[in-house]
Amino acid sequence: MDSLITAAAHALAAGDPLGALKRVALRDDAPALALRGIAMAQLGDLNRAKVLLKRAAHAFSPREAVARARCIVAEAEIALVSRDLTWPAKALDAARATLEKHGDRVNAAHARNLEVRRLLLIGHLDEAERRLDGFDPSPLPPASRAAHELAVAGIAIRRLRTGPARAALGLAARAARASGIPALMAEVESASLVLDTPAARLVVRGEERPLLLDEVEALLASGALVVDACRNVVRVADTVVSLATRPVLFALARALAEAWPGDVARSTLIARAFRGKDADESHRARLRVEAGRLRAELRTLADVSATKRGFALAPRRAGEVVVLAPPVEEEHAAVLAFLADGESWSSSALAIALGASSRTVQRALEQLALAGKVQSFGRGRARRWMTPPLTGFPTILLLPGPLPGY
Repeated sequence: MDSLITAAAHALAAGDPLGALKRVALRDDAPALALRGIAMAQLGDLNRAKVLLKRAAHAFSPREAVARARCIVAEAEIALVSRDLTWPAKALDAARATLEKHGDRVNAAHARNLEVRRLLLIGHLDEAERRLDGFDPSPLPPASRAAHELAVAGIAIRRLRTGPARAALGLAARAARASGIPALMAEVESASLVLDTPAARLVVRGEERPLLLDEVEALLASGALVVDACRNVVRVADTVVSLATRPVLFALARALAEAWPGDVARSTLIARAFRGKDADESHRARLRVEAGRLRAELRTLADVSATKRGFALAPRRAGEVVVLAPPVEEEHAAVLAFLADGESWSSSALAIALGASSRTVQRALEQLALAGKVQSFGRGRARRWMTPPLTGFPTILLLPGPLPGY
């Protein structure tokens, strides 16, 4: 690389995209195009960045496989920031393999982090853990080390392992400070706020209060019978009964848990589970059937017994029954939860992340827009949804070549 390319690469590594552009803005050779694309991405112009990186990938000769792979990985990061979850994951995997084959461990590690971040977004935690299993981040430069620790923390948070999550975030914060990149430090700080923000609500004996993530972890390990409305499961310690595909049964379980140790009237259960305003004999017959099904599902954890007024829940081993509810409950809370990251999402990307149909997500977004809770921009396939209206930008982007000493 010539001196201007090297200087621009150093500027980007230090988080100075304007300094990089001053050196290569008027050049159209392949390395300069790649640097310009990364600089534009750091400045938030993601569309221009994608165009420049595609031009750079085509401008590198077929013999420059490593340079092409680096451009592909940079495109993948822009796709991730843009929440374009339809971007071909196989292309990123092939690029990572090329980088590993040629000894570019820094950019290969970055590609691995991108794969893990994408898997986290779509909820594939087991696969994300497999990608990081046995990987040693110690030889990486500070920025890449921070990205790795953020990925580790993301998995730990979703697994409700707050101790490892805090440790990983602490390592990420130290690495980010060592990198000297303000945007990266802000990203780590933002991720750390999750541990100090209410993650759920505890409902017990008619009262409720917010819970932090470590309190949720302690509750699930306490031995209480927990009706978890965040995941639609009933659990005691490590014994879990999923009712995610049985919404009527879960509605009954939650109503009974909220009233424990008392019982719940049949009319109330019918209104909660069947949304019936006036209970007739057919509703009561259906309630008896569904209560029997719930009794069968929870047989190892609790009994569902009939009372003169209705039904009651009686735990077999647990000494207490509680309900763990989401911090905010409304019809489309899951969609709002994804949009809360401040990035712009397409409806198709939200559908992939939620595991729902595109039409279901589109209807939800339209209703939220009418309520003024989300905003959209663009038309057709370019339409994006967000709340609040902040433009996302990548913080850890690849260089077209390794820096001296790496």
